[in-house]
Amino acid sequence: MAADTTRADAAPLAQTATGRPSGDVRAVLIYVESRWVWYRRNWRATAVSAFVLPVLFLLSMGFGLGSQITPDQLPGGLTYPQFLAPALLVVMGLQAIVHESTYQVIDVFKWSKRHHAVVASPITPAQVFLGTMLWNALLVLMAGVFFLVSATLLGALTSPAAALAVPVSVLTSTAYSAPITAFSATRDKADSFSTVFRLIVMPMTLFTGAFFPVEQLPDWLLPLVWIAPTWHGVELARGAAFGGLGALATLGHVAFLVALLAVGTLIGTRVYRRRLVP
Repeated sequence: MAADTTRADAAPLAQTATGRPSGDVRAVLIYVESRWVWYRRNWRATAVSAFVLPVLFLLSMGFGLGSQITPDQLPGGLTYPQFLAPALLVVMGLQAIVHESTYQVIDVFKWSKRHHAVVASPITPAQVFLGTMLWNALLVLMAGVFFLVSATLLGALTSPAAALAVPVSVLTSTAYSAPITAFSATRDKADSFSTVFRLIVMPMTLFTGAFFPVEQLPDWLLPLVWIAPTWHGVELARGAAFGGLGALATLGHVAFLVALLAVGTLIGTRVYRRRLVP
């Protein structure tokens, strides 16, 4: 009877003591926690680019250059800092994770090989990719909240609804990050990243309506603007801050970003699996 009791008590233990995290969500969160532990000790390396630079940009472009722009030149009679601030939140979110989606990916695959160490544990390559996307989203969230508070104190954001631009920035940046991270995971050298910056990042920063209305661009360029995730994010952010964006347009912008995120995640998990599973 004692032996049977011992076996009965041991059976559940044998079923749970597998060395694996209990569920996919927990595995993803464990990976994110590891990134947070590193970030707490090294946050100063990205503090300027993620937190300080966007505020300086708002001061120089919004209040400096903006002093030469009259409200009648902008839609809705907005001042230039008010016009710029929600869009800048989206653009700077993209800038905040561009390094995480390119050079950082090369590092964990080729140089430090940290991903190979992670998948030697029970965490799978797909969970590593999902954890990377969640970590990128958290980085943008932290930077976005800091910028939101700073822009509000400077008087560039006056409506409480402008806070909705923060989750818009998170969605836009993560939707951009997923396919770029998947692409970076296929590279063994960083040479191609200069092309990504010149042909993708910079045009999405300058020509998607953040700094001036896209209606001022040539008509032939507009279709390229419409497929840029930044344009969808800028439209959503301004719609949240100032209103005037219809329900159908809002749904279209959100659907585009969600679809881009889904496709990038599907490709990224496959690429990670191919690179990390022998």
